[in-house]
Amino acid sequence: MSPSRELATTPEAAAASKASPYDDTPRTETPARVLGPRRAKTPSRIIVRDGHFRHPRAWRGSGVAVPVFSLRSRESVGAGDFGDLEALVDVAAEAGMSVVQLLPVNDTTVHNTWWDSYPYSSVSVHALHPLYLKLKPLVEEAANAAAAGPDAGRLMALSAEVDRAKHALDLKEIDYEATMRVKLMVAKRCFEATRATFLASEACERFVREQASWLKPYAVFSALRELFGTAEHWRWGDLSATNAAAVVARLSQPNSELYHVVSMHYYVQYHLDRQLRRAAAHAAARGVVLKGDLPIGVDKASVDTWMHPKLFRMNTSTGAPPDDFDPNGQNWGFPTYDWEEMSKDNYAWWRGRMTHLERFFSAMRIDHVLGFFRIWELPAHTKTGRLGRFRPSVPIRKRELDERGLWFVDRLCEPWVTSERLRALFGDRDGEAAGRFFEETGAETKPDGTTSTTYKFRKEYNTERGLLSSEALRVRDGSPDWLVKETEELRRGLMTLLQNVILLRDPDDADAFYPRIEFEKTTSFRDLDDWARDALSWLYDDYFNARQDATWRENARRTLPALMSCTGQLVCGEDLGMVPPCVPPVLEELGILGLRIQRMPHDGGEFGRPERYPYETVCSPSCHDTSTTRAWYEADPARRDRYAKLVSAPEKCEPHVMRAIVRQHMASPSSIAIFPAQDLLALVGEYATRPAEEETINDPTNPKHYWRFRLHVRLEDMLANKAWLGEIRQLVVEGGRMPMTG
Repeated sequence: MSPSRELATTPEAAAASKASPYDDTPRTETPARVLGPRRAKTPSRIIVRDGHFRHPRAWRGSGVAVPVFSLRSRESVGAGDFGDLEALVDVAAEAGMSVVQLLPVNDTTVHNTWWDSYPYSSVSVHALHPLYLKLKPLVEEAANAAAAGPDAGRLMALSAEVDRAKHALDLKEIDYEATMRVKLMVAKRCFEATRATFLASEACERFVREQASWLKPYAVFSALRELFGTAEHWRWGDLSATNAAAVVARLSQPNSELYHVVSMHYYVQYHLDRQLRRAAAHAAARGVVLKGDLPIGVDKASVDTWMHPKLFRMNTSTGAPPDDFDPNGQNWGFPTYDWEEMSKDNYAWWRGRMTHLERFFSAMRIDHVLGFFRIWELPAHTKTGRLGRFRPSVPIRKRELDERGLWFVDRLCEPWVTSERLRALFGDRDGEAAGRFFEETGAETKPDGTTSTTYKFRKEYNTERGLLSSEALRVRDGSPDWLVKETEELRRGLMTLLQNVILLRDPDDADAFYPRIEFEKTTSFRDLDDWARDALSWLYDDYFNARQDATWRENARRTLPALMSCTGQLVCGEDLGMVPPCVPPVLEELGILGLRIQRMPHDGGEFGRPERYPYETVCSPSCHDTSTTRAWYEADPARRDRYAKLVSAPEKCEPHVMRAIVRQHMASPSSIAIFPAQDLLALVGEYATRPAEEETINDPTNPKHYWRFRLHVRLEDMLANKAWLGEIRQLVVEGGRMPMTG
């Protein structure tokens, strides 16, 4: 049994230009669904019978991964766009590759600042991001519509403005805010010039009618976000989530006071949809699978939480426990899901997401697929990922603590702060820290007869949010370096103490407790008697490694099939991090490919062994959440020497080293080998001159990371480099991986 979902249909080629700019006949087929050489150009449909992909041989493909925003061409303005995606498809096809993998392309406009560059914080799980709008077709259509009219001159000037912006924003990295200003300004002016024609067109009416379930709420939400100056819909008074459906019904009417703004968002989404579908059709014509990315979460200030508040636990956040990405864990800020509420309509919200994405993509990466087994849930007052617990999970009950003599629950659940610990963290500033942030609670006599003072945090500092947002830990701009350093050390020490707990209480169930992850590393744990440590260690091991398996397995078997049953896409799951034993068999059972990153091995050891990967996986030397292979290779000489057993090891990741790494992954049994564009560019010296550390897309340890990486090589230059493309194609052939076309 092969791992993937059956893929279906060969669609029409890229749409030819129409006589009318809005003559946009609806597609009846989705993008390419065939994983193997195309045998005929006539449309056909494969009926899915058993849900699993079949091929005469063990098909193995390869592909390139890059965010759309990172693309660079002679026509792109400030960031890559959906037009550039067509050129990327050509690069992949010419290199003999069969997959183009992207990051999420959903709209993330919450703050109207560069914070919105984070592609996994969707403001809508359906709407596309205006950042990816290719401007030239809009300007040309508006100019043609204006022709000899009074707006013709203004539109000619607009075309010149776009050209100036294109050159001004041709920067090493994306200027997100400037690029968004230009794209929205151009879109609004083009809409003004074509508004009457566009809104009266059959294409517009059909698009609005067919996509109304998400488009109207999104457009109204966007208009209200602009009106109130915030996407935090709970601040909208009578227009909040309590009657969102009625608000949408009223404000989406053509006679509403906001319809002008609402319809402008129709216009932008129409063109984004049109451009991405064109790219998908081009990929199909070239035999390339376009692979999307399904984010696990949505922003709290989103259309979806506004329209469907019962589906979300808004007083919590999602994240990840401490792992290789971040030793402090991660707090993504998304609300967690109420799976019981979602199950009442057989997970219609999730099924709608998958069905909509199939409009553009032939394959899908499910971000953090572990979240469908269990999610790392954090209280709203946390900032880091340490004080979380898995949901769902079987808790430790009070009787279990009592049975082991652990009656001192408050001692286990409250931060353990002693005079010795204050001294160890703050030195001769311990008295200052105690006086400003703590209250004395008593004294404890230690085995040696000495007395230690115990403390608790003052109320205003007893949460991570309260502590980190307090004026007491802020320094003014221009403060001397010694003060900045001193304050940071104080903040770090206080956070350590705040997290110095062993058990976490369940706010909804006084009888339920959860072990704080890695509590054995805390001084709270080390200061306990041996018998108490032994009892708690047993409960910790049982909680994380034994009692949850059935619960997590059942949760995934309820939720994931709902997604799989409504799509013909090839589905892959990002299963990195703390992977429970139940995950691999469930993914295999459902035909979901797992992910293998060489520096994050699943089966022990320091490095993954690509030659041992299962067929039911996607393998890659790096990904967007890690440094590039070049940067990782060059960062640690000792690690590089150990890695030398797998590849040669000069000081720099020279082209022949990268070639060995790519060849190793191409030869793996994994059904798909995906390579970040940066890794493929490093195959030739002329493209590997940029400092390696500048090519990292994301830093997971920084919750406010600016996602602004751009490739330093234009797509046109890649296509012209026949030697580079030929080398990749040779590696594809050597690895036995088959391009879609001969």
